[in-house]
Amino acid sequence: MKHTFIIILIAFIPSLVACKQTNNNEEVKELTEVEKTFNNYCLGCHNDKKSSFVDRKWLWGNEKDDLFNSIKHGRVAHGMPSFSDGLSDSAIYVLTDYILGLSTMVPLLDDETVNSQDGIVISESQKFKVDTVVSGLEVPWGLEFLPNGDLLIAERKGELYRFTKDKKLQQVNGLPPIKAGGQGGLLDLELHPQYKQNGWLYFAYSSPNEQNNKIGNTAIMRARLQGNQLVDKQRIFKAMPETNKRHHWGCKLEFDQQGYLYFSVGDRGNRDRNPQALDNHCGKIHRINDDGSIPEDNPFVLHENAMPTIYSYGHRNPQGVCMHPVTGRIWTDEHGPKGGDEINLISPAKNYGWPVISFGINYNGTTFTNDTAKAGMEQPITYWVPSIAPCGMTFVKGDRYPNWENNILTGSLRFEYLHRVVLNGEAVAHEEKLLQGIGRVRNVEMSPDGYIYVAIEKPGKILKLVPMN
Repeated sequence: MKHTFIIILIAFIPSLVACKQTNNNEEVKELTEVEKTFNNYCLGCHNDKKSSFVDRKWLWGNEKDDLFNSIKHGRVAHGMPSFSDGLSDSAIYVLTDYILGLSTMVPLLDDETVNSQDGIVISESQKFKVDTVVSGLEVPWGLEFLPNGDLLIAERKGELYRFTKDKKLQQVNGLPPIKAGGQGGLLDLELHPQYKQNGWLYFAYSSPNEQNNKIGNTAIMRARLQGNQLVDKQRIFKAMPETNKRHHWGCKLEFDQQGYLYFSVGDRGNRDRNPQALDNHCGKIHRINDDGSIPEDNPFVLHENAMPTIYSYGHRNPQGVCMHPVTGRIWTDEHGPKGGDEINLISPAKNYGWPVISFGINYNGTTFTNDTAKAGMEQPITYWVPSIAPCGMTFVKGDRYPNWENNILTGSLRFEYLHRVVLNGEAVAHEEKLLQGIGRVRNVEMSPDGYIYVAIEKPGKILKLVPMN
């Protein structure tokens, strides 16, 4: 959440910075408990180190009491919980002193460099080099390739760009009103499977209420491109209820082999109400026809008071939705709380458990459930503790990366790498971290000609992985 002060801690902060003397009488800072806690917990939400902790562009004041109030009482509408249950007042004051004392970039994670030789990355089973295709972006979220080779890029701040074959970045006009802020903005992009015939481009975005732009929810629109202008715009979905909260919008889009459109909507910050109730759209995976109508065999079409678009429920905030190229089944990755990020295989009418079961805890260190499994609720294919903050997701297709065929690739926002998952049927057989330290990975996509493209944020850029077979 940009420029919002969110502190994620679970333990009392016993001390500030410890130093030791070198032979040159220089003070060298050792990694203390407070730094470890800061690195491990604050950065789940605050990876933008310079803006959040050094430039201090904070929304609710820069003084000690301002920070104390934000930490203790939270800023719920902006996704920041209260830490009064996990920290005493004295611990919070120690924390504010530490934050106010930061004057240089804080080392957050041990730097890990990728194995390389002459600019070629040597992973476990694939050699490749990394080319920067587009630079000068901020938070590129959605990526989609047009048939002529142009690349469409959705910037979260609410702008759509076309990167042309002759390497020109052009703005596309005609977007609807977008509620950009927090985790919201212009989100994913998807072409209709018969795009060459009908020209439909689909995009997900944070849609403000028409009468009150302080509230909103996730929406999906389709439109056609006429040059660099969107025309024939049709909003085909709007999630309800609307809220003033700025986090957990979802939203990723994917067509399956039958032409149904699947997409995710996050719980919108209402954990205890939305995901387990079928009378709202939030915390769900949805399925619709390409025009927004409801498939007759959707699992809850005949369920009284249920939203008919719902395909599965009990989700927190899935930010990856993709189809297995062989089986045609839909897979997702999903943000947990503090711990408990997941990869799920989606089946109709299934309950994926959030927040009744989880492998995570509250950001302030308290527990909200003691259950990791329960009858009638699905288990993840795999999960991560600590959270990696997965974002974007694709299966490797084609023959350019022969040793990665049908592997899952997903980005890690928190730890700044690309994660590779090898499957054995529907089970995880192996995992590998790629490009460690590359930056916050917001998305990963396959191009029509079989190359892997990776979107990195702040500074925003698009990378191409070129295999060296």
